[in-house]
Amino acid sequence: MKKAWEDIIEMPVKGRTEKPRNSGVTMVIDKGMGFNRLQDLIQSAGDYIDIIKLTFGTSAFHNEDFLKEKNKLITSSYIDVMPGGTFLEVAVWQKSLEKYLDRAQELGFSAIEISDGTIEMGAPVRKKIIKKSLDREFKVITEVGKKDPQEALPFDVVHNLVKEDRETGAFKVIVEAREAGKGVGIYDKEGKVKDDEIENIIAGIKDVNDLIWEAPIKNQQQTLIMRWGPNVNLGNIPPDDILALEALRQGVRGDTLKKAYLADKEWNK
Repeated sequence: MKKAWEDIIEMPVKGRTEKPRNSGVTMVIDKGMGFNRLQDLIQSAGDYIDIIKLTFGTSAFHNEDFLKEKNKLITSSYIDVMPGGTFLEVAVWQKSLEKYLDRAQELGFSAIEISDGTIEMGAPVRKKIIKKSLDREFKVITEVGKKDPQEALPFDVVHNLVKEDRETGAFKVIVEAREAGKGVGIYDKEGKVKDDEIENIIAGIKDVNDLIWEAPIKNQQQTLIMRWGPNVNLGNIPPDDILALEALRQGVRGDTLKKAYLADKEWNK
């Protein structure tokens, strides 16, 4: 479908990927959207959403029929949908993983998030869950990192988890930063990016495209886009910020526009 300004305005930043994407993935955090709001979101920004995560255990509070309809709307719009990793952790702790995966299928989820941000989960268990999820034809997205900054994983452990998860079949691996994006992972207590933390993570990663960086705040998104370009994978994006993020990606927002403008040698002759 033709965009409103097509043939008039050319996007300043070139090379933005289109769906289905392997890079430039945008994962949206859903804390409990109603059906009408979800319809509006997909109508206005569906082209730029790749995954919707019903975060934490929020999907537990939806009526079953409503949740099926919600997931059907999402997947029919070529968007993956998954329950939060924290909810899977509960299933593992309560020894109900098989039933959890069966119910996720019945409810129409297309993806599964696998994390151990709160509970302890050994590498063999993690690998088993990935394989069981793949056997049920879910897209698997894993997460590395702890929700409590006092329990931060050593970088060599992070590197090994990313490598093993991808080799086992995970589509992407999320770098934990929680929904607030402050005081955890690559962000300080004010939400500013810690460059040394990023350097330590990517030092042992074969391909940064294997990662989804949780980045709920605009300055975080901007920093990561300025570093890796429009097709960096970003997660935990609030629903109201999707088009604003896409404007950053494609250079129609101040800072990324300035970078594209200054790089245009023909214009600046």
